Amino acid sequence: MAYTRGNLAVQPKRKEEVNPLYREKTKVVTRRKVLPLKEKLLYMLTLATFILVAASLVWRYVHIYDLNMQAQKLDRTIAESKKQISVFQMEKQKLEQTVVDKAKDMGFKTPSADSTIYVPLNSSQATDEAGN
Repeated sequence: MAYTRGNLAVQPKRKEEVNPLYREKTKVVTRRKVLPLKEKLLYMLTLATFILVAASLVWRYVHIYDLNMQAQKLDRTIAESKKQISVFQMEKQKLEQTVVDKAKDMGFKTPSADSTIYVPLNSSQATDEAGN
């Protein structure tokens, strides 16, 4: 034998091979351990709390979104109302300027500053006097 791999005196002997026709096989079987009932309940309780917290957060965000949408709608209606009010004020000013001219055309006179106008307290007297 040639000296190629170190000292042969120290080298351990090789194992003798057993009959190669029969080879023993081992298979590792792992069994899943079933969780105890208390641990299952704890997991379910934890999961339920997480779901409740998430649902409450989502509900709050939906509520806030709805409030924002309502506020935007109100802002739009307020802006439209302000535009209509300004248009009506312009019409009012135009009508106030034309009231005096229309009254003169219809034959009404402007009362003098020293004249006094008497209005009765009872509305039934006013209709009786107007009717007479």
